[in-house]
Amino acid sequence: MKNMLVKICLRLAISTAFLSAVADRFGLWPSEVSVWGNWNNFINYTQIINPWFPESVINSVGVIATAAELLFAMCLIIGFKTEWVAKLSGLLLLVFGLSMTFSTGIKGALDFSVFTASAAAFALSLIKEKHWKLDNLLEK
Repeated sequence: MKNMLVKICLRLAISTAFLSAVADRFGLWPSEVSVWGNWNNFINYTQIINPWFPESVINSVGVIATAAELLFAMCLIIGFKTEWVAKLSGLLLLVFGLSMTFSTGIKGALDFSVFTASAAAFALSLIKEKHWKLDNLLEK
């Protein structure tokens, strides 16, 4: 029972964090609480934390990251391939945190708890109990 509650809380925490970040990129958060506020600011930040990518591909990097976050969030919410998506989420967050660290220093990654979120996603991938998941219906 405890693992079920932990798993549901982790699924919701990780997925809502992804959805919040995506909403911010499209200006859906008020400016006083927004990090980027719009797509252009997000792409500029993407360039800052990924200086090794040529400027010509940065928009594609931002689109891929955004699409992955949306897809992972939806899969975690409905419980589709949770363990696999949790591993991919952990990897995405780890890459994000390392990119922040190598480009702007570790403080931003620590302040935004990126490594904590990555660890939470990897922990979620280890919980095998299947409760409140679409996978339960698909397996029957």
